Amino acid sequence: MDLFEKLLQDRGPLGSHSKMAHGYYTFPKLEGELAPEMTFRGKKVLNWSLNNYLGLANHPEVRKADTEAAEEYGLAYPMGARIMSGNSTLLETFEKQLSDFVGKEDTMVLNYGYQGIMSVIDALLDRRDVVVYDSECHACIIDALRMHQGKRFVFPHNDIENCERQLERATKLVETTGGAILVITEGVFGMMGDQGKLKEIVDLKKKYPFRLLIDDAHGFGTVGEKGIGTGEAQGVQDEIDIYFSTFAKSMASIGAFVSADEQVVEYLRYNSRSQIFAKTLPSALVKGNMKRLELLMGHPEYKDKLWEIADALQSGLKKEGFNIGDTSSCVTPVFLKGGTNEAVNLVRDLRENFNIFCSVVAYPVVPKDVIMLRLIPTAMHTLEQVKVTIEAFKAIKHKLETNVYANEQPKIMS
Repeated sequence: MDLFEKLLQDRGPLGSHSKMAHGYYTFPKLEGELAPEMTFRGKKVLNWSLNNYLGLANHPEVRKADTEAAEEYGLAYPMGARIMSGNSTLLETFEKQLSDFVGKEDTMVLNYGYQGIMSVIDALLDRRDVVVYDSECHACIIDALRMHQGKRFVFPHNDIENCERQLERATKLVETTGGAILVITEGVFGMMGDQGKLKEIVDLKKKYPFRLLIDDAHGFGTVGEKGIGTGEAQGVQDEIDIYFSTFAKSMASIGAFVSADEQVVEYLRYNSRSQIFAKTLPSALVKGNMKRLELLMGHPEYKDKLWEIADALQSGLKKEGFNIGDTSSCVTPVFLKGGTNEAVNLVRDLRENFNIFCSVVAYPVVPKDVIMLRLIPTAMHTLEQVKVTIEAFKAIKHKLETNVYANEQPKIMS
């Protein structure tokens, strides 16, 4: 079969809906200043879909730092891969700041989060090693493990009893292979909002020989007294062997970092292929990220405001009988019963008649009879906007329960 013919015959579970969904349900365009209210298809909507937790995206000091850094450095410098010609004092200074904040000996800044953690996991492991990981780990981790040539054992989400059983299997296996064990989980699971059971996993170190890698993309800057992340919140930051996070969430930017013991980070610098064979993060972005980190560390009131909004949203939804799962972070999922057609009609109603924009997840990401709406509160939202949203959700829930959406044909929004 011709390659392109094969692609056209099976466009994938999401791509099969592209003609009906593109530009509205998928690949929508939110325009205007990054804020709780933006423009969607020419009309103002209340937006709950931006990973701008602390409201730094359009902070005046951030905009000023970004502008001045772009003028000073342009977007080319430093030119080339970091190991060859792309290193800079600015990058090294930023890495020292990050290390001090998260309490690790050393840090490597990565040019992207997704391929960054893939490369880190790839560099850490060889075919003799065994990985034990949570079933709900992000796609970037799953893709990294698809490259792993050794064994990998998955445990059901946050099931510590099963995690221990997988560690027992892994321990027996590495005794024959001569390899090592790496446990991977997340600080905050970005879809459901619950925290990984880091404390319980750390306790298993007393019985099993493993190292722990945490992806804390949604926890960094949002949880813990100082905003260091989930490890701080659970009192086990020192026991996390490899700490990874991204600048794309609480810092509303681009790039990522990995922190660990000095010798581990040095090893990663010389063995992470996505950093060795790709251009380094431009200095203009590094300088802007330094300003974001400064504000994150120096203004705890931003995190306090974020949690004021998140608490009001989550408590208000629960009071009205909504199922928001086991979230213990700002990520706010809302679980409803319905199929794909109902999800499509519900989202269109929210956007067209209630002027509310939020992300929707339906089959095959969740089971066929589940609709999940995912709301991301920020420090820029207001309590009045929370109230408006809860009232809108009450209305769509009633329509869903009375089969209004089930009886409508999905509409193609041209």
